[in-house]
Amino acid sequence: MPRSTQPTIDVRRADTRFATDAGWLESRHCFSFSRHYDPSNTHHGLLLVSNDDIVAPRTGFDTHPHQDMEIVTWVMSGELEHKDTLGNKGLIYPGLAQRMSAGRGIWHSEKNNTFDAPVHFVQMWVLPDIEGIDPGYQQLDINPELDKGGLVPIASGRGHDAAIAIRQKQAVLWGGRLKPGETVRVPEGQFVHVYIARGGADLENAGYLDKGDAVRLTAAGAPKLTADPVNGAEVLIWQTQLPTRN
Repeated sequence: MPRSTQPTIDVRRADTRFATDAGWLESRHCFSFSRHYDPSNTHHGLLLVSNDDIVAPRTGFDTHPHQDMEIVTWVMSGELEHKDTLGNKGLIYPGLAQRMSAGRGIWHSEKNNTFDAPVHFVQMWVLPDIEGIDPGYQQLDINPELDKGGLVPIASGRGHDAAIAIRQKQAVLWGGRLKPGETVRVPEGQFVHVYIARGGADLENAGYLDKGDAVRLTAAGAPKLTADPVNGAEVLIWQTQLPTRN
C-alpha cells in the first residue's frame, strides 16, 4: 500500500461507485469488489471494503468463508440474521455494532428472514494486525451513546469504552446520527474515509455531500462536518494509519 501523506481531499459521489444489482441484492461499492476491479481503487489506508447493501426479504448471502479480515456490519434499517461456524447466531439491527474477526478461517451467512421489509446495511472490512489468529465475534448496542449526539466509536482497535473491539491497533470506526445543523470535527488521521449513510452534510473544504457520497482524506487535518439543516445525517468515518515500518 502507498504510504504517501500528501494532504488531499478526494470526493467520491454516490453515482460514480461500482454497482451490483442481482435482483435480491442492490449493492454499491466504494472500492473494487468481486467482479468490479480498478487497480487504482482498491483501498484507502487500511479500509479495503465499504459496501452499501440492500437485501430483499427472504433472501441473503448463503454460508461462505472469510479469512484474515476484520469485518464490521452496521445496519441502517431492517434486521440482518447472522450465523457462523463458531455457533454465533443473532439479529443485527440499527444501533447494534457487530464485528467478526475472520482470523485463520470462518464461515458465515447473512440473511433477511423478514417477509415484507428489506434490510439496509453497510459492511466494511479492514486488515488485521496479525494473520492467522483465532476467529472471533462481538456485538454491542450503542444506541444510548448515539442518542447523545456527536461521534461515537463504533469499532476500535484502540480500546474505546463504547466500541466493539477490532484486531487492528491503527483503526477506529466512528459513527454519528447527527441532528439537523449539528457540527462535529472529523477525527484527524493519516487516512480518513467519510461516508454519508443517510441524509446529507457539508464538509469543510469539500462542499455538500449527499447520501451515498464519500470523501477520502489524506493527512487533511480535522475539518468541520455539519449535518443537513433539515434532514440531519448519519455518518460512518474510518480513521486509519498504516503501521510504521522498522
